[in-house]
Amino acid sequence: MEAMRVFALVAATVTTGVTSGLFYTYASVTPGLRTADNLAVVQVMQRLNVAVLNGWYLLGFAGALVSTAAAVVLHLPSDGHRALPATVGALVCYTGSLVATRVVNLPLSQALAEAGEPDRAGYAEPCDPRDPHGARRVRWSAARALLSTAALGFLCWALVMHCDIGPS
Repeated sequence: MEAMRVFALVAATVTTGVTSGLFYTYASVTPGLRTADNLAVVQVMQRLNVAVLNGWYLLGFAGALVSTAAAVVLHLPSDGHRALPATVGALVCYTGSLVATRVVNLPLSQALAEAGEPDRAGYAEPCDPRDPHGARRVRWSAARALLSTAALGFLCWALVMHCDIGPS
């Protein structure tokens, strides 16, 4: 049981860190698009949104949720309670980042995808991707980056608590 707990915590920490890094990158890059024209914003976001959808992304994105949930379940028995609050905190924060992604970021990305390719006939420019949708994308990209980073912090603390190396 002990080895499974450690494995789940390490897997959750690594996959959450990878996903948090991706979300942090989006949150860092999107504000820089404010000075670009609409066509450039659409082109960049369309390409980013296509490039990011791959097996590595799925491994981190889904792996963080599954391994964090497993860490919570594995720490439910009484001998694992010391790390339980931190693992629950991680699960709540990471789930919040997924909800933000599903409810806000994915619909915005879908609207950009449905606009078509900007350099081809039939392109329908979506409403200004920077305002109001662009500002919304920036805010929610930051929110999910903060939530997933908080989850990562909770998981690091769970490892400290689990290994009993925290402050006395």
